[in-house]
Amino acid sequence: MDIIFVIAGLAGLILGGELLVRNAVQLARGLGVSPLVIGLTIVGFGTSAPELVTSLQAAWVGAPGIALGNVVGSNIGNTLLIVGIAALISPILVARKALARDGSVMLGATLVCAALVLSGEMGRMAGLGLVLALAGYLAFTFMAERKGPTAAGEVYAAEGDLLPEAPVRAGRAALGLLIGLVVILAGARFLVSGAVGLAQMLGMSDAVIGLTVVAIGTSMPELVTSVLAARKGQGEVAFGNIIGSNIFNILGILGATVLVVPMAAPLPITGVDLAVLVGSAVVFVVFAFTGARIDRREGAVLLAAYGAYMVWLLGSV
Repeated sequence: MDIIFVIAGLAGLILGGELLVRNAVQLARGLGVSPLVIGLTIVGFGTSAPELVTSLQAAWVGAPGIALGNVVGSNIGNTLLIVGIAALISPILVARKALARDGSVMLGATLVCAALVLSGEMGRMAGLGLVLALAGYLAFTFMAERKGPTAAGEVYAAEGDLLPEAPVRAGRAALGLLIGLVVILAGARFLVSGAVGLAQMLGMSDAVIGLTVVAIGTSMPELVTSVLAARKGQGEVAFGNIIGSNIFNILGILGATVLVVPMAAPLPITGVDLAVLVGSAVVFVVFAFTGARIDRREGAVLLAAYGAYMVWLLGSV
């Protein structure tokens, strides 16, 4: 039953995330919201909704390993697995000015996350600080765009335009959005329940399940968006999707989770996991900066690194 719960939960998160993002984008377009706002907030928040609901649910039922492992594992999966797959499909072109701003924010958020975990305690003040940092980042982005188009803004606008346009009535879009949210909530409940039971059955820690099964499952919306962008030759959208998702995961999801349910020592993430988290973010930025692109060879390196990490993680059980 635990395996069935996990499968049903993952299916619910993927389906619910798709419904949520598509209908939210349609509703926003109908209300005249700009592509930049759609890409940066609606698509960004929407694709991260499965991680948010799952981490909150896990923390609420007393499974901090799944809650924290989901965030750390999702960011590792974003930079190694998803970027690697997208780069193999089509090399990812990078706007260096966008990388300089948002890449720096991503690296800063990653280092803060590692420092908080190493401190051994993540209380409500830490959560509030992360959420306020996200609000500050969004406000800064919108104010910068008001002064004139920026390279980073163009990436997020392209992300907002990625989903196909199809006229949908506002009422139908709102209903689809609500259904998507309900499906996500149900999927998260099934996934967390099944993951906890699966960890106990296999003799694994909650953290290992969170870093693997849960993290990969909740990252499916990012994978779909990035692969779709790569297939259309819009590698810069895949790049913006991953950068934005990693920022949202740490500042928004982790921040909201510990704001609602503080986590105390011992935190279930090891130094190796944190080293991979920080190292993958650094390598991603270095690959992106050199040559202003991530080519297929670099994508293969990222995928190999993710495979090696999974082997080590599962072998350490």
